[in-house]
Amino acid sequence: MQYTTDKQETLTILTLQEENLNSLIAPELKSEFVFYRNDGVKNLILDLSEVKYVDSSGLSAILTANRIYKGFGSFVLTGVNSSAVRKLIEISRLDTILTIIPTLSEATDYVKMEELQRQIMEGEDE
Repeated sequence: MQYTTDKQETLTILTLQEENLNSLIAPELKSEFVFYRNDGVKNLILDLSEVKYVDSSGLSAILTANRIYKGFGSFVLTGVNSSAVRKLIEISRLDTILTIIPTLSEATDYVKMEELQRQIMEGEDE
């Protein structure tokens, strides 16, 4: 699996550098998501800008990340530029479950705002 990782102060961006997110890639991607979570990465952005095809295994990997980050931090999908990928997400109604932000810069801003909100809420709880 080819990908790049950009670790920033409050978030990590994983850019998948594959055209297909399928059963050959999905298990390793799931493992990466679990690794990041266990490594303390609170906010993860998955950039699919280079992905042109996703199958059910790929959707399962994305849902795994969404599940393990729920209640821990933020998981955001960005770069869903392929019409085939977008249609699959819409047909499976995952667009109602996942946080999908059009561009990487918007996704980064979104995650930073969510992190700031969490910090404010934690401060109020003390």
